[in-house]
Amino acid sequence: MTIMERPLAGLRVVDLISGPLAPLDSITRYLAELGARVDHIEDTPNASHNISHIGKICHPQPVTSAMLHAADIIVTTAEHPLNYDALSAANPALIVMEVSGFGKDNSFSGWKTSEGVLMAMSGSLSRSGISGRAPLMPPGTLAWNCAAVQAAYLLLASHYKALRTGQGDFIDFSALDGAMQALDPGYGINGSATMGRPLHLLPRDRPAKGTQYPIFPCADGRVRICLLAPRQWQGMLRWMGEPEAFMGPEFTKISARQQSEELLIALAAFFATRTRAELEAEAQAHGVPLAGLASFREFAASDQLLARNALTQIETSDQTLKTVPNGVLTINGERMGPQSAADLTASDHHPATVQNASASLGGEDIALPFDGIKVLDLGVIVVGAEAGRMLADGGADVIKIESAAFPDGSRQSHLPYGLSASFAAGHRGKRSLGLDLRHEQGRALFLNLVAEADILLSNFKPGTLESLGFGIEVLQAVNPSLIMTDSSAFGSTGPWARRMGYGPLVRAASGLTEMWRYPDDPESFSDAVTVYPDHVAGRVSAMGTVALLIQRLRTGLGGTASVSQAEVMLSHFADLLDDDKAEAPETDTRIIAALGDDEWCVVSISAEEEPLLSALLGDQSLEQWIAARSPMDAATALQAQGIAAAPMLRIAELPDFLYCRERGSFRVDPHPYLPEPVTSEKSAAKYRNMAPPAITPAPLSGEHTLEIMEDWLNQSSTDVQSLLEAAVLQPTATETLDKIANFLNTQAAE
Repeated sequence: MTIMERPLAGLRVVDLISGPLAPLDSITRYLAELGARVDHIEDTPNASHNISHIGKICHPQPVTSAMLHAADIIVTTAEHPLNYDALSAANPALIVMEVSGFGKDNSFSGWKTSEGVLMAMSGSLSRSGISGRAPLMPPGTLAWNCAAVQAAYLLLASHYKALRTGQGDFIDFSALDGAMQALDPGYGINGSATMGRPLHLLPRDRPAKGTQYPIFPCADGRVRICLLAPRQWQGMLRWMGEPEAFMGPEFTKISARQQSEELLIALAAFFATRTRAELEAEAQAHGVPLAGLASFREFAASDQLLARNALTQIETSDQTLKTVPNGVLTINGERMGPQSAADLTASDHHPATVQNASASLGGEDIALPFDGIKVLDLGVIVVGAEAGRMLADGGADVIKIESAAFPDGSRQSHLPYGLSASFAAGHRGKRSLGLDLRHEQGRALFLNLVAEADILLSNFKPGTLESLGFGIEVLQAVNPSLIMTDSSAFGSTGPWARRMGYGPLVRAASGLTEMWRYPDDPESFSDAVTVYPDHVAGRVSAMGTVALLIQRLRTGLGGTASVSQAEVMLSHFADLLDDDKAEAPETDTRIIAALGDDEWCVVSISAEEEPLLSALLGDQSLEQWIAARSPMDAATALQAQGIAAAPMLRIAELPDFLYCRERGSFRVDPHPYLPEPVTSEKSAAKYRNMAPPAITPAPLSGEHTLEIMEDWLNQSSTDVQSLLEAAVLQPTATETLDKIANFLNTQAAE
């Protein structure tokens, strides 16, 4: 795909990120891969050799006035302050994002940050590790990487609004906000294994060893199983030969299976003599979610990545060949990998770059980027929820299409009507339509909805929509301007495409599970309760969707965007692909016990910073000094010396934590069908010119069927009644609402 065909062709971006915030360099790399011209201003020589700058045009300092005035988007830091008012006076549609560790104008704005600090203060570290041991730092730089994806999405959403309205914005983006929301948010939608219970109600300690998504030895390594739905357990039973000992109804419950020592012993014996490949093939045949544990090197060399052309080689400015991920998005069937030197040269002469991409602006009066945009959301579980929720927060009318026969797994709940605080956080702002897509009339009705829609989101197993008669060609014939975005575990093509793809299996197959262990215990796999890469992959899906919306303003045509969750993870560990990478001096991140029960302070310090400790510690070791103080007191004192440090926060502590209160990180909304208000993220950043997301509670299944038929298709009451009687439409019945009211009244009385 050439520069002219990429969706962001003509978009001009200036990147001023450097220094301690360099881990956020990939914000603009995503824009470059989608076709934007990104001019990166180097603070240090040879910064262009960094993998995050491949595909950008790198320049020495200083940035020129001409470059700033030609830009549609500028990403900067407090170290490179800009006069936004002056720049926007010359270009009213300009988007400026200032990135920092903690945002502007709060008590933590001056704090130093690091991967360890972000992990500690986002609540993620408190869930990593094994009960009875210290928390475990996850591998890589997941917090920085997830924050970068969030920022890239926000830039495109803001730019799209500017193209529609002619008004740009200044965005105050905090890396901590990005890490809290895009890595594994404590107040977002959770995995199905929690049964919808909020993470802040989970025990303070880390999980017991091996309790969730168990891992078993096999003939040539290990495998992980992820048995959630009853039909998956039935498939496992058939595969094992239906042993009498486990045929009881109690084993249909996840908790009973996890607590049965006899079952775990039987499973271990069943897997022990087969290879990973044999088990993966047999599991797929029986509908059992299973994946072999692979190393990252094995994953990088897999037939799946080879078949999908997921890796590529590119020449850097010093004529070095690097193996790098070939982009995280596939647009219109083409990989959005890094642009070559020829592409970058061509961008200088491309007609679209003669003037700003925002030169032809609309004058729409809208408060949010996606006001007036219609979305059909077929997404399920976490990654499916997030893409639609991001668009709903941005003002889109998002219709969640649901089937009573195949309910979304995230509707599992301890409540009897498929709703929970987790679901409410992940599906706020949406409406629900009950529709049977297996019925001939249901399929016809769906195509009528497609004709009215702007966007169709899905994350089924590849081939599912085609099996229902909704292939790309069919949908494009109905609506040529439709944007179709799909997400799957391993991608829609390749030998792994049909594999079941829960997050724990993606992490196992891609090498992350193997890396996420204590150094002294090879059996201490510690990624079981994290929900990654689901949330960040949902944001990648939303980013691809908005890029196509931007392109549609120029062409009038829709398109397709496709995301592989495993390849999102691949991009986050891209440094591991470089065999010849020089070992840079690493910051030493220590997790040190502080005063109190299971309280911890994280300290990130380089060798050059060690002398800063001497005045603080006196004759004590750092461990002794922190042990006598609360985590917050220790971190505050260390930060005063210029050392990155933070208290380890638990999910329950976040809403009342000073940073979150000052930043306005969370909102608390009543829900008509939940006994308690729902806490969820308030906004992804602070803006000058953007309205906050609307407050609309998540729906019951089929709750808005009748009004959607009227709003979207202008259906008469007679037509609707006929479809109801044929069970093509499936609204929430009045008696169901009565049952909910009775249940909530009973709960309140107790």
